[in-house]
Amino acid sequence: MLGVLGDLLLTAGVVVLLFVGWQLWIGDAIIGAQFKSEAGALTEEWAAAPTAPAPSPDTEAASPTEPPALAQPGNGEVFGVLRIPRLGPDYQFKLAGGVSASVTLDPIGIGHYPDTAMPGQQGNFAIAGHRGSHGAPFADLPSLRIGDAVVVETEGGWYTYRFRNLEYVRPDGVGVLLPVPQAADVQATDRLITMTTCSPRFGSTERAIAYGVFESYTPRADGPPAALTSGAA
Repeated sequence: MLGVLGDLLLTAGVVVLLFVGWQLWIGDAIIGAQFKSEAGALTEEWAAAPTAPAPSPDTEAASPTEPPALAQPGNGEVFGVLRIPRLGPDYQFKLAGGVSASVTLDPIGIGHYPDTAMPGQQGNFAIAGHRGSHGAPFADLPSLRIGDAVVVETEGGWYTYRFRNLEYVRPDGVGVLLPVPQAADVQATDRLITMTTCSPRFGSTERAIAYGVFESYTPRADGPPAALTSGAA
């Protein structure tokens, strides 16, 4: 009897381990593929839409130093697609407002910290994504190399950043979200992107923080930037 019970417990343990493994690896792969497909469909929709006419001379327009400003998105409102060539030619995840797990990170992919800068704006464009669940869009964030392109595609065009450095902070290290990360009461003069995720991959004792610096804006009428095909430095 004890032998049978032991066998049953061993079998149950194996089943649990297999289920956990499925959740951590296969489940992430399936959900990640779904998220990438949804993001790809959105970029195709934008590409197929009529190109907006060039602004008249008396209309405020984007320039190399002042790209178009986007409005702060609502909670769960999709406004862009994040593309990182270093992480694969098919790497594309939707960006939406808010960083709550239930509304944005779990069902959509990557979230924007409310009231931080928007793409291309002066200050800190801060976003978050899972590293070990729900598609794990930031699973390989620490593998970025200096100079790698980080491209935010929107309906109007592409905002290209270049990866600068990585650091690890405590879970309560909210200083990374300041207009100048980790520098309180300092006025922002640069245009930065800050990508946050848990560390280690299947834990949460730290946060991995990847920073990038804005490089350029490419209007949709000009076609995709070269950074999307040669973005891995």
